[in-house]
Amino acid sequence: MSELDTIAHPPKTPPSFVVARKTIQKTKSTGLPAKAKVAHPEAIRSPEFSKLPSSDSMEQVTSVSQLSDVRPTDWAFQALQTLVERYGCIAGYPDQTFRGDRALTRSEFAAGLNACLDRIQDLIASQTTNIITRQDLEIAQKLQIEFATDLAALKGHIDRLEARTTTIEKQQFSTTTRLFGQAIASVQTSNRANIDLFPRDGVPERQGKLQTTLASNLQLSLATSFTGRDLLLTTLQTGNLRSSAPNLLTNMGRLSYESEQDNQLVVSDLSYRFPVSKNFGVLVGASGVTPSNTFRGINPLEGSGEGALSLLGQRNPILAIGNGTGGIGFDWQINRRVSLQGVYSAEIPGFPGNADVGGLIGGRYAAGAQLTIAPTRNIDLGIHYLFSRSPDGFLGTGIGDSQLLSPFAPTRTAFTTHAVGATLTWRVNRKFTIGGWGGWTSSRALSVVGSVQTTNWMVFSALPDLFVPGNLGGILFGQPPKITSSNLPEEYNFPRFSDTGSKGGQPDTALHLELFYRARVNPALEVTPGVIVIFNPNHNKANDPVVVGAVRATFRF
Repeated sequence: MSELDTIAHPPKTPPSFVVARKTIQKTKSTGLPAKAKVAHPEAIRSPEFSKLPSSDSMEQVTSVSQLSDVRPTDWAFQALQTLVERYGCIAGYPDQTFRGDRALTRSEFAAGLNACLDRIQDLIASQTTNIITRQDLEIAQKLQIEFATDLAALKGHIDRLEARTTTIEKQQFSTTTRLFGQAIASVQTSNRANIDLFPRDGVPERQGKLQTTLASNLQLSLATSFTGRDLLLTTLQTGNLRSSAPNLLTNMGRLSYESEQDNQLVVSDLSYRFPVSKNFGVLVGASGVTPSNTFRGINPLEGSGEGALSLLGQRNPILAIGNGTGGIGFDWQINRRVSLQGVYSAEIPGFPGNADVGGLIGGRYAAGAQLTIAPTRNIDLGIHYLFSRSPDGFLGTGIGDSQLLSPFAPTRTAFTTHAVGATLTWRVNRKFTIGGWGGWTSSRALSVVGSVQTTNWMVFSALPDLFVPGNLGGILFGQPPKITSSNLPEEYNFPRFSDTGSKGGQPDTALHLELFYRARVNPALEVTPGVIVIFNPNHNKANDPVVVGAVRATFRF
């Protein structure tokens, strides 16, 4: 699974792209701020001197009486009065205080003295009479000589700071990077279901394995922001739980956290999200750019680490058509209640060889859009459309009837597919949400005459804070993708591939029932037991129900 579940944007959230949409399957936030800020250390300044540029200083005072904490009985009153009223080189704090008992460093004194000298020079240049006496000038000259070394050192220090600031401004990288991780450990088992793998006479000839497995799935993600509103997402993933389809003799019992890495470390996401304008963001990447990662999530039970246990329960299966990895997408917040997402995703975007196998515009790819609507605060609707090209007759959904062509077909043929669907959720109240989805596909063969149609549907209920705050209950019931019509030439049709390959749809309908309960042990650890039952697997009522039980432990850091 290339997606990271972190974080599906709610339909009403503008595409700031500060959070990745599914970094660790549906984590709600990456934690990057909407506007990255760096706290600067407080500058050491003395606001007593008016020439010092300080956000703490007030406007130039013209009378010592404006300083509320200076009294005529103070020993320094006369000196302050002279500096204020004769030379105008004293300023107070914003609260109109002088704070004369505050400690003063030599550097601050040198800076203040320099400010007063500058003021005196201004007065001389303006030829103001009777303001500056010869005695004052002699005193100022002595002070200037005494602190000449400090003034020179201060000037050099300021020059170095200015040079460093200029260099930083020219070479700034301004990155904020955070590490996120998700580790899944699970135990799962299934029953010995009799399966009519080659349906001819309605008699099962195979039996699924009763096999208990211990699985792991680890994802490590680096979320980097350069501006505070963009996101560079790099995800490494490994795991050991392969598809359960060979053991179950059906792909309808697959789990959401299955992995094909065989404990090898792979880059499952390498994508960059950035805003073009306030309401329009772009996603581009060599991996992790898919419809499910680009479209805003509607299903509250989505998430391989925290949502439904099954692969089917994650989202409308048509969103997986094309089996894409890399490409480009966008997210446009049209107004407060309507947004539009679009994506183009190729299965092997970096393949430089045969265009029928891979490449950005070759091999298997999908292009589509989702219109996301929130007509009320409690209702979210996503309308999906996808166009896909398949070079070998596989839709790429990975579940249900994802294969359109009989394995015994005389020749291979590519297909183009139009898929439409919708997902709806209604938050009835804070602790009860219901929803569902439906999908339809129509695929046309390119080398032979004919087409294939499929359907799928699901209804679900989410129960947040069930029994204990932070926990979640989930119930799902629906139909995996099913070929309802196939009118390809004889021997090409999949529903009757082991017999004649004649025209027609699947004779029966498989149904998926799932129940799970996610218990939060602590903020970092969740344990989710659940059960999945598939009735009439492979859309064949001759098959026994397949039962899969699992306990998933998810640790996030």
